[in-house]
Amino acid sequence: MPNITTIPAPRVPFIDERTGLISREWFRYLNNLFRLTGSGTTDASLADLEITPTNGAADAELPVLQADIQGLAIAPVAPPPLNQLVYGAFHDMTRQTQSGTNVAKAITFDTTTAAYGSYRGSPTSRIYVTEPGLYNFQFSAQVDKTAGGKATIYFWPKVDNTDVPQSMSHFRVQGNDDEIIPAWNFVLPMKADGYFELMWAVSDASVILETFAATAFGPAAPSVILTVTKVSI
Repeated sequence: MPNITTIPAPRVPFIDERTGLISREWFRYLNNLFRLTGSGTTDASLADLEITPTNGAADAELPVLQADIQGLAIAPVAPPPLNQLVYGAFHDMTRQTQSGTNVAKAITFDTTTAAYGSYRGSPTSRIYVTEPGLYNFQFSAQVDKTAGGKATIYFWPKVDNTDVPQSMSHFRVQGNDDEIIPAWNFVLPMKADGYFELMWAVSDASVILETFAATAFGPAAPSVILTVTKVSI
């Protein structure tokens, strides 16, 4: 068998510029080379490997081989879909009060600072998320007592109109103009298009969620601030 490195190759471009496919001369050369030496058992001379006209069967194989070569081109791989970060920032600039004692009431929000995949619903106490997952809901409230005596204020979360078990917190305020700012978070599983509500109740209707106007040295104080962040992939 001849030394393969001595076999003369066609003196034409491997790719036909007109079609973008392998040229006919190179196809015939490679086809002859395969037929004569592919098995490793056939003796072949340099003359055997010269480019000669092919029969109709070889010509018929050319489009198939060209298509196979084109199929080897590496197409761009589409990136896997990424879960978009879902977030939201909401607050309320109104005074919120209770009509009675020990009555559950949902806190409302009148302003959306920033949001993607979350939004205020109707009523505006409902904060919806568009994707399922685990979410961190974090809030702070400006609690004010407008009369003397002791009172307790309660906060807890509600998801899809159901109280979250074992989630309530109690705060005690005492005396006229006593003020506190409770702040903490809840990490909760949410379904797509589910909604979160922050609930509150008081033992004395003199306990309110207060807002304050801007000062000469600082911005206004909302009665409630709520942020939402998806924490699962």
